[in-house]
Amino acid sequence: MQHRAEKTPLLLDSWRYQTRSGETFAITRASYLLSGFALQRSDGSWLEITNNAMWLDAAKQRETFALTDVPLGRYKALRFHVGIDAAANAANPAQYPPDHPLNPNVCGLHWSWQGGYIFLALEGNWRGADGAPSGFSYHLARDANRTVIELKGEIDLTGDATANIEFDVTKVVNGAKPLSFVKDGVSTHSQPADPIAAALAANLPGAFTLKTVTHHEALTVPRSEIKPIGLPTKFKPFQFKMSGSFPIPPLPRDNPLIEERVALGKRLFNDTALSRDGTLSCASCHPRETAFADPRKLSIGVEGRTGTRQGMPLFNLAWKTSFFWDGRARSLREQVLIPIQDHLEMDETLENVVKKLGKSSSEHFARAFDSPEVTPERIGLALENYLLTLTSHDSKFDRAIRGEGKLSPEEQRGFELFMQEREPRLGSMGADCFHCHGGALFTDHQFRNNGLEISKVDPGRFRVTKAAIDRGTFATPSLRNIAVTAPYMHDGRFSTLEQVLDHYSEGIERTDTLDPNLAKHPAGGLHLTAEEKRAVVAFLKTLTDRKFADPR
Repeated sequence: MQHRAEKTPLLLDSWRYQTRSGETFAITRASYLLSGFALQRSDGSWLEITNNAMWLDAAKQRETFALTDVPLGRYKALRFHVGIDAAANAANPAQYPPDHPLNPNVCGLHWSWQGGYIFLALEGNWRGADGAPSGFSYHLARDANRTVIELKGEIDLTGDATANIEFDVTKVVNGAKPLSFVKDGVSTHSQPADPIAAALAANLPGAFTLKTVTHHEALTVPRSEIKPIGLPTKFKPFQFKMSGSFPIPPLPRDNPLIEERVALGKRLFNDTALSRDGTLSCASCHPRETAFADPRKLSIGVEGRTGTRQGMPLFNLAWKTSFFWDGRARSLREQVLIPIQDHLEMDETLENVVKKLGKSSSEHFARAFDSPEVTPERIGLALENYLLTLTSHDSKFDRAIRGEGKLSPEEQRGFELFMQEREPRLGSMGADCFHCHGGALFTDHQFRNNGLEISKVDPGRFRVTKAAIDRGTFATPSLRNIAVTAPYMHDGRFSTLEQVLDHYSEGIERTDTLDPNLAKHPAGGLHLTAEEKRAVVAFLKTLTDRKFADPR
């Protein structure tokens, strides 16, 4: 799939595209699901290729997919749908393997507690005649909007072949039914009879073109043999526990959870030998009673050195694929070694840590690995094993969902506001929280500019990627246990949930990288009423897991 824009390669976050009404816009996200593939035979009949659902995403460069076990032959058209069929759309999303396109933790397109998937998420920013930046968020969804695409062309499948399909993303806006942000609106959640959703569905068929089909030799993909690292001769598998509503996580196959290694990881997490002067452990900044979050505004290292960011909570990490507020670590085993060496945190060398642990903990390493040897890699693996077991899924909200209790009227009202879009065009006046904090995990694990001023000292993920689109973006935290993980934001600037709601209601700073799901709102933010804020806060307090509410 070649993502295009006006006959040239699509450039994300580029202010070079225009609507037919003359509005300049930039696209930041084009993410969508395809299914229902079929090939047309020479006699006009169709060969249905079943059980195929694909997720493609321009920003994540997810642009290829494979259709296998197709009968040899020559075909004259390819057909597929943008969106999935009604049965798949209504199915339990927690059933899918960790790498499946419909696993919500993979595609990020499931509509969480509302049910169903977004078929196409098209988001970005735009400027009107006054030059002021704003945002748009078009989400095509619901069974009635599943859209068929039929592409004619000679398709030689007498052997393996590659089809190159162009998807002109700008035609979704500028197609047969062109859209204007000013005249038509800046958001849709595909409610019945919504004209924006109807226009998106009408424009999609003209946005795809079958460019070439190239016949080639059969491709073989080598199997990846991932073997566990250093398993001891005798071990007991750890019983990983999670909610039945959670997506299946991608637990590391080379570091399977075993009780001996989890125990070692817990010991290391609480061991002050990891710090230079023996005064700090991981638990010093991540105590259990605050859901393993640092209760201070900024973390404090050895000799009282002040860090630059607030210490994030440590739970449900099995579903994350990047770590720290800026995502600079790609795995937990990598992440845990960084604070040990950071001058502002533990300020110790891995060489010294290995020596100290070799004297105090070699017998514990012998039980967790195939020898008593202490290495930085083994320290990382043990800590990773322990941290992966820290799951949180038993809050008042979870018990209400399971039918084991009820939310109060105010809490229920807060949940409804949380899950409802704020779309005045259609009379929908929710708090619009679910775009970033939806799903059973209450986070999308993405990086977003949430309306704080952009600091030159700490520009967020931009420091890692150097991409302009990431300036001022930080990881979206989970809202589970949010009532016990104050202070809030990457710099701990807000001490209460009420202050956080005030920020999203009236305090949004409008910049070019402001997330479209916030930029689409009026200047300042959502402008919630006092009653709405109280209800949302009441709901957020139901997300506290009782093992953190009462850690005894």
